[in-house]
Amino acid sequence: MKIIWLGHSAFRVETGGSVLLIDPFLSGNGVFEGSGMSAGEAAKGVTHIALTHGHDDHVGDTAAIAKDSGAPVVAVYELAMHLNGQGVENVEPGNPGGTIDCGDFDVSFVKAYHSASTMVDGQNVYLGNPCGLVVRSKDGKSVYHMGDTEIFGDMALVNEIFAPKVGLVPIGDRFTMGARTAAMACEKYFDFDTVIPIHYGTFPIIDQTPDKFIAAATGQNVVVPKVGEAVEA
Repeated sequence: MKIIWLGHSAFRVETGGSVLLIDPFLSGNGVFEGSGMSAGEAAKGVTHIALTHGHDDHVGDTAAIAKDSGAPVVAVYELAMHLNGQGVENVEPGNPGGTIDCGDFDVSFVKAYHSASTMVDGQNVYLGNPCGLVVRSKDGKSVYHMGDTEIFGDMALVNEIFAPKVGLVPIGDRFTMGARTAAMACEKYFDFDTVIPIHYGTFPIIDQTPDKFIAAATGQNVVVPKVGEAVEA
């Protein structure tokens, strides 16, 4: 399994013959746009898209990519139906506790503590529960994308049920966990082989670097890839 960071919380995951995009916020993502990588390269060969929640900095370019590629969008029910109403024909709705078989891998929805909505014609539209996503390949590799969340005790159950070995962990503070609590979550609840910090550096009001997290997460194998660089799981 190859895990490729695309800036912010966006990832390209390659496993078997499948290419999964998670939270493909590319347009307007300054970290991605400053990398020299194009949206076409990031989405090349995409077979599936999965979303943690409905905020614009996570849904991102989903509608355009899904319409162009025909890739199914895995998302909580309300968000999936919202995208369906925008012309995305192939949706796979679910909710926390559920798992969707995607062939080379499956995606399980787990809890996240955050919010989820978007503005439509001046009105704030609720887009279902925010989620974390556990992606498990058929060869047993497992990745936990926490989405946007605070620390919470049921992370222990996520570990007990799924035992993920790669954690994609939000660290930017204000809208998610900050460095100290993100490091605590990794240490207290998980046995990750690799931790990749996310949700930083994109907007001025969140932490700009992973430095504070690296300093706090002394017991973790923290990997900070460049955009487009593959991490093997």
